[in-house]
This record gives sequence, C-alpha cells and structure tokens, in this order.
Amino acid sequence: MSQNLVEKIVQRFLAEPGESKEVHSGDFVTVRPRHVMTHDNTSAVMVKFRSLGAKQMDDSSQPVFTLDHNVQDKSPANLEKYASIAAFAKKMGVDFYPAGRGIGHQIMIEEGYAWPGTFVVASDSHSNVYGGIGALGTPVVRTDAAALWATGKTWWQIPPVTKVLLQGSLPLGVTGKDVIITLCGLYNQDEVLNHVLEFHGDGVRQLSLEQRLTIANMTTEWGALAGVFPCDDQTLAWYKQQKNRNPRFSEEAIDALQNPLVADEDANYFQVLRVDLSQISAHVCGPDTVKTMQSVASLEPQKIKIDKAYLLSCTNARVEDLGAAAKVITGKKVDPRVKFYVAAASDVVQAESEKRGDWQKLLDAGAIPLPAGCGPCIGMGEGLLEDGEVGISATNRNFKGRMGSREAKAYLASPAVVAASAIQGYICAAHDSGQAVPQRDLLIPERPMVMPEPTPILEGFPQQIEGRVLFCNADSLNTDGIYPGKYTYREDLSEEEMAAVAMENYDPEFQSLAAREDILLSGYNFGTGSSREQAATALAYRGIRLVVAGSFSATYKRNAFNNGYLLVDCPALVDWVRANISTSSPTQVLEGVLQLNFQRGEAKFQNQRFPFAPLGPTAQELILAGGLEALVRKRLTEG
Repeated sequence: MSQNLVEKIVQRFLAEPGESKEVHSGDFVTVRPRHVMTHDNTSAVMVKFRSLGAKQMDDSSQPVFTLDHNVQDKSPANLEKYASIAAFAKKMGVDFYPAGRGIGHQIMIEEGYAWPGTFVVASDSHSNVYGGIGALGTPVVRTDAAALWATGKTWWQIPPVTKVLLQGSLPLGVTGKDVIITLCGLYNQDEVLNHVLEFHGDGVRQLSLEQRLTIANMTTEWGALAGVFPCDDQTLAWYKQQKNRNPRFSEEAIDALQNPLVADEDANYFQVLRVDLSQISAHVCGPDTVKTMQSVASLEPQKIKIDKAYLLSCTNARVEDLGAAAKVITGKKVDPRVKFYVAAASDVVQAESEKRGDWQKLLDAGAIPLPAGCGPCIGMGEGLLEDGEVGISATNRNFKGRMGSREAKAYLASPAVVAASAIQGYICAAHDSGQAVPQRDLLIPERPMVMPEPTPILEGFPQQIEGRVLFCNADSLNTDGIYPGKYTYREDLSEEEMAAVAMENYDPEFQSLAAREDILLSGYNFGTGSSREQAATALAYRGIRLVVAGSFSATYKRNAFNNGYLLVDCPALVDWVRANISTSSPTQVLEGVLQLNFQRGEAKFQNQRFPFAPLGPTAQELILAGGLEALVRKRLTEG
C-alpha cells in the first residue's frame, strides 16, 4: 500500500523497524525520534526523569537543552534554575545552549538537529516549525520527554494527514505570514484540527525557506500537530550554505538530501485543500484570536492606534524578517507614542542582520532591542501589553493575556506590516496588496466503511469490553468541563474527591447518572483546552471504564494513555447515534449495551456495527502497564 510523506518518515523512525508492518494514519507506534528538545521546562522534566528511577540518559546525543523563555529574568531563583539545568546537561553529556544563544526551535534548525526527512520532537507546541525544512516536528508533553531521556523512545498515534496544494505565486509585498494568517482565517472551523499537513504544489517553490518556517510554525495555531514542506532545491541550497558549519552539516549528510523522502503518487490523504497564492493579500488577524482575519487594506482607513509593536519570536525573527522590516523603516522614525520591540531568533541571526546593516537601521528608527529569546511573545520580561493597550506583533498567538494584560488587544501581522504600523502609529500596510482572499477549496474524498484487519491482542489485554453508555452529546467538550480549573492545583484532593467533581462544569447531573463500569460516549475533539492530566484521571477514578468519541484532542489523548486510561476513536458510532437517537439532556443513558471488540476493531450497538481505529501492541502495552511512567520503570528494571 502507498504511503504519504508523514507515514514514510514515521516508518523510518520506528523504535523497532525490523519487526513492524507498514504504518498508516491511525496506527499507534513506538518511535525513536532523532532529537528531543526541552527549554526552560527542562527543570520540570528533570523531576519527572528522576521520579522514573532513571540514573542516566539512554542516548545523551538525543536530548538538546536550550534556555530561551525567561531569559530576561536575572533573579537569583531563575539563575539558580538555569545553573541547575546547565549542571545536569554537563553531568549527562547533553548538548546545552545557554540563555542568549537564541530560541530553541531556531537553534534546532541552525545547528542541524532538525533535519529533512527526520522525526524530531520538543516539549513545546511550536516544534511544528521544523516542518519548514522538511522534518516532521511535533510536540510532546513532559512525561514523554522524560521517557525519551530514559529509554530513547515514546509512543505516537499517526494523525490524519491533509494535503495542502499551494499553487501560483504571492503578489509583491505579500509574505508567508500572510499565507498562514489567511489559512487560519479562511479555514477556521477546525478543518485541520489534530491533523498533520503536507504542503505540495508548484507554489511551494516560490516560497523562501524562511517563509516556509513561518507557515509551518503557525500550523500550530491553525490546529494541526505538524506541517511539513518537501525537501527541494530551496532546502538544499540553504543546507549547502551551512556546509561544514558543524559535524551535523557534513558534506556527506548534505549530499544525501538530493534524494529526499517523497510521498507516493497515489498516497492517501484525509482531505485535500487547494490555495491560490496569487489571491492572497496582506492580512492581519485579531484581536484576541487567529481565526478572525482582515485585510490590511480594509483596516488601514480605520486608523486603529497601537501602543506597542513587536518583531520577535520563533515565527518571524529571522534574517529575512528583520530585513523586510528594515526596508520599510529605513530613514523613518517610530511614532513617539509607540514602543517597537525587536529580538532576533538567535545570536547567529542577529550577527548576520548586523552584518547586513538591517539591525542598525531598526535601532536608528527607534526600535528597542531585547535579547534573543521568547520574551513578550509568551508574556515574559520587558515590553508586555498593559491594560487598555493595543499591540501589533509578528508573533504567533494573540489570545487574551498571552502577551500581557487580558485587558489589552493584540493583532498579528507580517514584519513589514508591523514596522509600517510602528512608524505611523496605527495599523497600516507596508505595500498596497489589495484585499484579495482565495476561495475555499476543500475536498474530502468519500470513504467506504471498512472493518480493519484483525489486531493481535497482548496477554492480559481484554479482547472485548462492554457496558452501559452515558452519552454526552457535545463537541469540543473541554478539560474545564471535565475537571474544573478551580481544582487543578489542589494537590491535596484524594482520588475519591477528584472523582466526585468529574464533569461538574459540563453537567451537574452527570454524577447522579454515572455508574461504575459505564462507557462515556461523546462527540468530536473531546478534551480540548488545557493540558491538565486530571481531566483523564478523574474519569478513571469515577469508574468510567473508557471514553469513546468521534475524535480527541491530541494532548488529552497523550495524557490519557500516559496515565493508562483507554480511549477509542469511533466517529461512525457517534454520527449514527446523533442521527438515530433523540437526546434531550447534556448527559443521557442510552438503551442497550455497547460492545467493543478490540481484535476486530469493531463496535456493536443496537444491532449496528461500526469500525474503530485499531489499538495495536503499543497502545495495549501502555494500558496494561498503567501508563507511560510505569512502562518506563518496567523497561528500566528489565533492561
């Protein structure tokens, strides 16, 4: 059977490739990523690592530590934290990059850790950016990072893959940032939620490597788990410029890129999305969401005053970005009432920008320099938005409170638009690019309902589970609904007390309806929202046997399986229940027994049969062990 690019990369990085079948979307697999990056959260992962009983790294060349989030904080507590991470890195023989070197994701690319055709993870949501150079970059949670340190491997369920066909060329003055803002705004109904995106088409060749990095970076905000560009002549040209910069950029490694992994011509995709780049104009998204976009040309007459402007972050703070802003701002001055903050993505980027003269042009215009790092993008350090202020930023997120006060408003735009707005004091264009927006063009191929091949069942794992059904008819049922935020940091609560508040915010009647061994059935994107693990464990403590849903938030799924809690994706069942059973309350007990046969990958309910994604040995092993931490302890003991 044919494979797409994502499936081929995963196949290459299976932990035990010689024993595995051909992998496809939906499969649970055990992977050994090329690298795992942690940043300031390395200290939290260190605690997890020690709790596993681990004494040494499985492969000290796999982890990479980069300090980039709170680099402006010179307090004794933060300096002590940074020193402890540096000492741990030295003890373990791990590559370490101190505060000021740059943003971790940029370092991963500059230093050759993220590499075309490889699988690279980070305990940070913007690891998607590695897709700009052709790597499959995706986030993991801290427990996964600790497991990787200890064993070199973790689990992953291959997501649905969407093919994004980019056609044509961008008009003058329109950038990669405008492309991803347009995509986030045009397809803003979770069309690509928890998917991996593969970018194809003749339009890809028209995009610079830095534009690709920007687009890949913000596939996170679009809702995807990764966004991967092909390795092509543009990619190869950049790598040739880096030749012999360090051993990872060897001539042999770069020459190998001339025969990159590519998708099979008849590869399967969940959906195909087409975009005419020539129909994209300069856009701004916001305030407070990336899903609302407006052309800069339509906003400019409103003269929306700004107080602060930002050119920084792992999205848009590379050489090309700084150059675009410098071109706009040369010979001009920042409006006296506006503070314009700039920070390069790394010290290497800043040095090159200084060499080209762009950095000095920004400073001459009145920009305020900050050290290479995350800073205001994540609400840390100097330059945060204050109550009532309006900011325009070349960063990736603009939700309330992200860059400072919840009473401020933040818009996102390209570096050129940010620079132009800083000069004028209100949101305005750097170039006249019109108000064009491409048409929506999304094709979802029809798929027959096919029962999967029989799945091997590990000893001890149930071949079949059955139970009464509690139907919570909601899509995007969030973690606050499942486990209220007010209890999240109450570490004194017992398992019984946590069980007693499960689903409290979603439906106060849930507790009186639920019984032990029930199966909870819900809609799509179950468990969206925060990363609190208690949203999975509280249901387990309540005695809910498992959750069946149309789909799950990727983070919720990781937390559930990492805690040994079983989830089953069965969209056909959810759709049938909604079409055939009347529901009148948030939680309803359905007539009949739901039977789940894990060997056949089949759900049976009211004499109807529905396929569900098979749970292979990787998923079964997590459940049998009681979660990832227990599994790692077992492996360390046995190994």
